[in-house]
Amino acid sequence: MTQMAGPDLNKGGGAAALTRPARQAHLAVLAAFAQTGRAPRRGDLERIARAAGADPAAVLVELAERDVLAFGRAGEIRAAYPFSPSPTPIRVSWEGGPVGYAMCAIDALGVSAMLGRPVTITAAEPGTGRVITVDADGEQARWDPPGAVVFAGATGGDCGHAADRSCGYINFFTSARAARTWAKANPAVTGTVLGQAGALRAGVAEFGAFMRAGHGTGLPADPGQA
Repeated sequence: MTQMAGPDLNKGGGAAALTRPARQAHLAVLAAFAQTGRAPRRGDLERIARAAGADPAAVLVELAERDVLAFGRAGEIRAAYPFSPSPTPIRVSWEGGPVGYAMCAIDALGVSAMLGRPVTITAAEPGTGRVITVDADGEQARWDPPGAVVFAGATGGDCGHAADRSCGYINFFTSARAARTWAKANPAVTGTVLGQAGALRAGVAEFGAFMRAGHGTGLPADPGQA
């Protein structure tokens, strides 16, 4: 198995670089997922962009180029890191909220810090379907089974979106041995095994401040208060 230092993620930097209209649209998407577990309609994003005095098409292009969102051929949202609009093997839920899905294991581990509330992550191990559960509360988490880890992998090539390059290869495993066994059987994927502390730290660093810019945008700073 070829090793790499860890997941090559920089969604926080991408979000911070957005123009104000694009950031408003981005926050609206995250708030919609936090409130309903579903993506907003494309027309809603276009309306937000127009209200901010921006060209909707330019805003959507910016969101895609910064890879904070990914769109399908019909213009639908197919990735809103950390959330997935379609089912994945990684579910995330919290008290009073919807059951949602994460794009990958690192994304799931950042949801609690992003929303400022405890979450429960339920994941299926690739290849075996064995269940891993993580109760995350900010920078703290309880893992079951206790030896569970994250394999952070990616494929080569020039894929522009993490949704295509790495999200499907950053997964929970019941043990480091299980992760190495899977990696050996999938030589096209390069990656490394992250222990619990490192994986959680990566998720919090990536998404912990993702929604703090809600202040002053007309969107709720706490999506649970919408």
